[in-house]
Amino acid sequence: MIHTLLQLPIGTLLERYPWVEDFFSAHEIESAQWRESSFRELCQSLDDAFFLDIASSPGQFSDDFTLFIQEMISLEEGDANTIHSMRILPGLNKCQEPEAQEVLLKQGQVTAIVGPTGSGKSRLLEDIECLAQADTLTKRKILVNDAVPSDDTRFSNSGRLIAQLSQNMNFVMDLSAHDFLIMHAESRMASNIESLAEAIYKKANELAGEQFSITTPITQLSGGQSRALMIADTALLSRAPIILIDEIENAGVDKTKALELFVDNNKIVLIATHDPLLALSTDQRIVIRNGGIAKIITTTKAEKKKLVTLRRLDAHLMRLRNKLRLGDVIAE
Repeated sequence: MIHTLLQLPIGTLLERYPWVEDFFSAHEIESAQWRESSFRELCQSLDDAFFLDIASSPGQFSDDFTLFIQEMISLEEGDANTIHSMRILPGLNKCQEPEAQEVLLKQGQVTAIVGPTGSGKSRLLEDIECLAQADTLTKRKILVNDAVPSDDTRFSNSGRLIAQLSQNMNFVMDLSAHDFLIMHAESRMASNIESLAEAIYKKANELAGEQFSITTPITQLSGGQSRALMIADTALLSRAPIILIDEIENAGVDKTKALELFVDNNKIVLIATHDPLLALSTDQRIVIRNGGIAKIITTTKAEKKKLVTLRRLDAHLMRLRNKLRLGDVIAE
């Protein structure tokens, strides 16, 4: 459908989707001059100086326009794409043995993925990220709202259902934290952009082990600060209803607050972790053994009580960590 739209006269596009004018205005193109032309014809008519000025090409500019249309249509569809649940149907472990059972993930629920290093935790995250349909090594199938996701849902770059936060986050753009957040909010067609950027920045500093300024270039943020910024950005700005996190305990952020942030925003959250505090803070945990799902454990009341002790220990370790960072001597 999108490629067909690119062949329609721009005047027809404007009548059908008035917000298309925003794209032209942002690129200082007088749409009235091109009402009889298609977008592809427009791209062919623009000179090299135009594309040099926006650091793009006719092909990339066409892709950007396509993505803009898809994002806006996704916004208009609104709650039609609400994800209430995700179901992981059993596949095979490394020995080609059937996995123990299926897993149900619900909106507003946090699930830990636990197991030894190399057991297959990241492989499970990858299967979920690509909405696997027995087409990966594990042969798992992922259902969304108890239905097989369409190819458009699986492979489209727009309106993606899943956001993934990996262990390594590196920025390459030469922007301040403020400009980065403004740019991202604008690309998402968010309202109250300045106040939203400020809210994300404040939340990131609550999560980060060390405070940073909103004018700090993102390329100068530490690993922990970068992770904190992206956690806050994903929780408050991303429309993706499913969040995958790989070992948040290695990020130098307040892990408990980070999890609470995602729960408050009613996401489905999966986190691969070795941290007992994180694992017991979740609603359930998937135990991975030999590349397969071995069991699902619902966090018990007794385990929740252990969190009181674990949080005290974690807070003590955090205080010691901060003292060391500040150059203090640890007293006996």
